[in-house]
Amino acid sequence: MSNKKTVPFLIIMLLLAMFLALGAGRYEISYAQIFEYLKAAILGEQASDEQIYAVITQIRLPRIAFAVLVGAALSASGAVYQGLFKNPLVSPDILGVSSGAAVGASIAIILSLPVFYVSLTAFGFGLAAVFAVVFLSQLIARGKLNVIIMVLSGVVISSLFGAFSSLLKFLADSENKLPEITFWLMGSLARTGGYQNVVYMLGVTAFCSVPLFLLRFRLNILAFGEEEAKAMGVNVKFYSFIIICASTLLTASSVAFCGIVGWVGLIVPHIARSIVGANFNVLLPVSMLLGALFLLVVDTIARCAMASEIPLGIITSLIGAPVFIYLLYQSKKGWL
Repeated sequence: MSNKKTVPFLIIMLLLAMFLALGAGRYEISYAQIFEYLKAAILGEQASDEQIYAVITQIRLPRIAFAVLVGAALSASGAVYQGLFKNPLVSPDILGVSSGAAVGASIAIILSLPVFYVSLTAFGFGLAAVFAVVFLSQLIARGKLNVIIMVLSGVVISSLFGAFSSLLKFLADSENKLPEITFWLMGSLARTGGYQNVVYMLGVTAFCSVPLFLLRFRLNILAFGEEEAKAMGVNVKFYSFIIICASTLLTASSVAFCGIVGWVGLIVPHIARSIVGANFNVLLPVSMLLGALFLLVVDTIARCAMASEIPLGIITSLIGAPVFIYLLYQSKKGWL
């Protein structure tokens, strides 16, 4: 399939998956009813069955929209980080955002704060971890942008926040708080809320995606390396700062609402790169569409496979690990 046909094909597949996901679940709803109630919602007509109407419009539809947005956000961050750091093993949490968010959410859960404040605290601590990484790397590199030092700083800060997270789990009440923290850390879309959070996630995704799309050509240049980019007249530090900020906001928002959902930002950009190549003009939109489709399918499996919902992190790990091994085995010419 040519690159020009890939994006329209993925859009069609995503829309089809969204429609099929509306009918999937323990509460059985026929697709004829879905057509009927979606039409009623669009035209503002009275629904014949208020319970089915509520399940479709108030529960499944916002959750599907959230899965699409989070999948697109994590995949975009992963693709950008892999190109910026020139490393195929880089994922969106390389700068410690997930570890920081885990500490923030654990503190909020232990303090019995409402769900909104759990997300807000996780978001704040996730950003604080990234700022700590940037500050530490700038301090060590004496104001210069050094990719290796930044990655190593991310490892150090992630380890530090991971230790705090383990300490909080050790101190948490084993009857109530510890299971809640553990479930949050495994990732889920069950607590994402209604349309208010969807609107927030949509706003963050749109706000952060605009600079990434506008800088796609710069991303292609930065992927060649710092010296080559400078030789071509690119302000490496300035553009890297903008790209890191946008990618961090995407990741932090996703983790704040859904917990830690691993592998999406790692394997999806690899799959996209194997389909369309390393040109960010095509790679970025394809990664976002593939990520949205992937997480939507995973979330549908999570809420339908068993009587109780399976955490997303379990399914993404079970799928992601073997897929990543296969991609590494198939990669003969290097990741770029």
